[in-house]
Amino acid sequence: MIKYLRKRAIVLTVASAFFFVNSAPALASLVESKHTLEVSSQRDQDIQKIQRALESKIVQEKLKAYGLTKEEIQEKLSQLSDDQIHMLAKASDKVLAGGDGLGVAIGVVVLLILIVILLKLLNKEIIIR
Repeated sequence: MIKYLRKRAIVLTVASAFFFVNSAPALASLVESKHTLEVSSQRDQDIQKIQRALESKIVQEKLKAYGLTKEEIQEKLSQLSDDQIHMLAKASDKVLAGGDGLGVAIGVVVLLILIVILLKLLNKEIIIR
């Protein structure tokens, strides 16, 4: 009988230890709210930056090469979230600044190497006249 009670006491002790040790109090706090006016003004500023970048001739030529019209671009911009708009505005700052020539040069060299490799894999000849 003592063995039976001892086993029961051990089981109850372990079960209660799991119950009391694993149960932690819930932590909650207030979250700061953003004013919708600030969010919309930030979005408007970001969209203006993007519009200025899209007015660049180089960007317009690239978008035409990809087959995008101005209406399609405006439609895509209206579908983007605030975070995506902000990320695009930060990227457009580099376009407006002109970027660096080294990155463009490296990009052109890598592109040419890939084209040569692709042509060699397709058993095509490269003839320069």
